[in-house]
Amino acid sequence: MELPLHYVWKNKLFAPTGLVTDDGRTVEVIDVGMHNHNAGPDFFNAKIKLDGMLWVGNVEIHEQSSDWYRHGHDGDEAYQNVVLHVVERLEGDVLTKRGERVPQLQLSVPDNVRQNYQELMAEEKYPPCYRIIPHLPSLKTHAWLSALCVERLEQKTLRIANYLERSKGDLEYAFFVALARAFGFGVNSDAFEQWALSVPLMAVGKHRDNLVQVEAFFMGQAGLLSNERVESARRDEYFLQLQREYQFLSHKFSLRPVPYSQWRMLRMRPQNFPQIRLSQLSRLYHEQRINLSRLIETSSIEGLRELLMTATTDYWRTHYVFGKPTVEAPKRINQRTADLLIINAVAPMLFIYGRRVGKDELCERAYSLLEQIKAEADHITRSWQQAGLCVSSAADSQALLQLRLNYCDRKDCLRCRFGTEYMKQKR
Repeated sequence: MELPLHYVWKNKLFAPTGLVTDDGRTVEVIDVGMHNHNAGPDFFNAKIKLDGMLWVGNVEIHEQSSDWYRHGHDGDEAYQNVVLHVVERLEGDVLTKRGERVPQLQLSVPDNVRQNYQELMAEEKYPPCYRIIPHLPSLKTHAWLSALCVERLEQKTLRIANYLERSKGDLEYAFFVALARAFGFGVNSDAFEQWALSVPLMAVGKHRDNLVQVEAFFMGQAGLLSNERVESARRDEYFLQLQREYQFLSHKFSLRPVPYSQWRMLRMRPQNFPQIRLSQLSRLYHEQRINLSRLIETSSIEGLRELLMTATTDYWRTHYVFGKPTVEAPKRINQRTADLLIINAVAPMLFIYGRRVGKDELCERAYSLLEQIKAEADHITRSWQQAGLCVSSAADSQALLQLRLNYCDRKDCLRCRFGTEYMKQKR
């Protein structure tokens, strides 16, 4: 069991004295090294004394000696600086690519550690560590959730960094795409992202003072103004107006819309139809509510909500799709929807901007915004609450989403602080 042996080594769950290599040298572990979760040796920069001589290098861990060859380490230059090979079962010498012999240390996994690990791997209930959650000190719980929330923010900024690379560092454009993706609310997130990446924002900016033209630009680029797709709209006056505007803009800027087929509308609440969300986005853009400068200037959660809580244009008060009138109803972004936009676009944008310009206060504000928003209610948060964990803010729910996707689903319990606490249980 290789992973439990990682845990034993990392936490020094072995006798400090009496350790001997396979060739008879005494071993003193000064520093186990830094755990490496990527390619290469398992622990970097360990400090090991062999017969009193200090060696600084890497440590590789396997269940048995032969795994060294099975994994191809004998032909990999990256393993040349391994100063100690830690195994449960010794089976013979191991050599580096240059033919140098690597000293080996045999360690055992304690029975309670082995049993705890097997329980975590076999547990079908979520979360698998539910037995210990009520007994964890609140300080440890809070520290781990805080770290996970920051990890989640950092992961989200990778996507924004890609937008920046594609736009040659245009922060306004990157925020526009990030916000558009958030407007997809999961189901249409990819479609909104592709749509936003197809929008030449500089061209739209030349018509920003005309709301009808902005909406025509947005709807047309989304493929929603095609006669073939909107049979019922052919006699709809507003549809025809937008269609004419888009034909003019399309010719002027050589536009090419995204495929209509990418939009998902089946079994969706009409409030989330792409037409409705695009109209709201049109208004936000027209009224210049989503500039990065305004985002940075607006420090309060209330102010950000006010910026985002806009409505559709008048036509959509009586429509959900073109050409099919409905009972009049204002289709306005409510506070809960605004909070989701803050969670998925505003906070990550503040975080990456703060990192790029060296303003830690903006990174802290991004985290603070999540702390001020009520936790998202879904099966993940409910499961943890039932296990006895207090989930009070979006910072907590985002942390638990990160935990589920990057640890629990991967059965990577030994990288999770809850999992390592579970491993410490005595039998």
